[in-house]
Amino acid sequence: LYIGVTNDLCRRIYEHKNHLIKNSFTDKYNLEYCIYFEEYASMDLAIKREKEIKKWNRQKKESLINKVNPKWEIAATEKGFKIASSFSEEIKNIMNQLKTEE
Repeated sequence: LYIGVTNDLCRRIYEHKNHLIKNSFTDKYNLEYCIYFEEYASMDLAIKREKEIKKWNRQKKESLINKVNPKWEIAATEKGFKIASSFSEEIKNIMNQLKTEE
């Protein structure tokens, strides 16, 4: 599972799908789909969360995805977001839960 941060998700997916970042993790493993994403008000918060999730084992990452997207459907493409309203509502619930656990 690839974990990353960007200020433009659609552009980043386009770059990955078209292998524009040579010799990168996504290029090497041919990663082209976004099945989960979170939005943040600032890049600092996004990077903090990215670092947190990167420390998790695969099972914990899969559990997070399964809570929001149990069928692992494509959540976003280079053309836009496919799973918008229910996806973002569930993420809000998860983020609120994480805040209370801190």
